Amino acid sequence: MTGQDAPAPAEAAELADLIAAAVISCPGVVGLTQSPGIPVATYLPGRTVSGVAVRAGEVEVCVVARYGPPLAQIAEQVRQAVAPLVPDRVIDVVIADIALPGAEPEAEGESAGRDQPGLSGQQAAVPGVRPKKQDKREESANG
Repeated sequence: MTGQDAPAPAEAAELADLIAAAVISCPGVVGLTQSPGIPVATYLPGRTVSGVAVRAGEVEVCVVARYGPPLAQIAEQVRQAVAPLVPDRVIDVVIADIALPGAEPEAEGESAGRDQPGLSGQQAAVPGVRPKKQDKREESANG
């Protein structure tokens, strides 16, 4: 984030967190993620908000969509959720993956999008959550 209109780090942190919460609340969104090879994140001192890039004049959001609803409808849900937070910025929505119906969490206590495979076979990334590590026995069996 550079330029005259770039928010201060404290503002960017608060804004990125608010945007992430708004996006996760959308019914068509399973979680935030990043596109392979294209980092979409807000880098802050000591942490990163993956899937939300707050820039001067624009906000980019990268999501894993729920299977079923039209993707254009999901993108519009995200834009409508984020627009009140950044009325003066363009909102770009990237749908990087689609979570299959059987891959969604079943228990109410689980967070949507955590370690859920999508059509790409990759795990959906959720800010602040590390992927589960393989068991040592599995690692040695896999090579």
